[in-house]
Amino acid sequence: MRVLKSLAIVAVTTMMVSCGNQKPDVKSLESEIDSASYALGMDMAIKVKANFEKADTDLFLQGYRNGMDSTNMLIGQEDLNAFLGAFFQKQQAEKMKEQQEKAAKDAEVKFGDNRKAGEDFLAENKVKENVQTTDSGLQYLVLKEGSGEKPVATSKIKIHYHGTTIKGEVFDSSVDKGTPYDASPNQFIPGFTEGLLLMSEGAKYRFFIPQELAYGAQQRGALIQPFSTLIFEVEILDILEQ
Repeated sequence: MRVLKSLAIVAVTTMMVSCGNQKPDVKSLESEIDSASYALGMDMAIKVKANFEKADTDLFLQGYRNGMDSTNMLIGQEDLNAFLGAFFQKQQAEKMKEQQEKAAKDAEVKFGDNRKAGEDFLAENKVKENVQTTDSGLQYLVLKEGSGEKPVATSKIKIHYHGTTIKGEVFDSSVDKGTPYDASPNQFIPGFTEGLLLMSEGAKYRFFIPQELAYGAQQRGALIQPFSTLIFEVEILDILEQ
């Protein structure tokens, strides 16, 4: 992590500058060492500011002095790496969450019609003959029942699939490629996984997957826009390993 690497530079920088009494600011840089010392300090400040805006400058400098003197340390030296690693990991997770929430809001404004179109499609589809709906909202139609075993989430299975949007646009198809796909049910989007676990070896189903069980607010290629309801025809050709 860049912040941790930058913090490590302090240990090197402290060998080059004095920790004595506070000196007044200089007005010019007289030597190459002066320039290098100043540049390292400035570089450190810019990196800390960029990655940790809430840093307390006074405490930062106190920690610097305590680390140089090896006295009055409020955090044990042996605990530093674990604490900083956990802290910046938490900061990164919070920042990522904020970015995801913002992206979801932006997508809602731009692609909200996709959500409505999917909901309307599923409402009409739900009452069609032989279409079944699970508690999660997944809809499926049995095209052919199988006679073999049912897979579990970690089984290795061989399948054929054909994926389209509700407009009929094909975004991916092992059938069109002519090559079955080997995978485990737990490797797919939630709605696809749930559907596979309903099937037996040899079965062929059609899944109607609500956006919240598919990719949600994510864009996946040109055809799968945010909040897209997806349709898959899936056949379990073989259960290779249970």
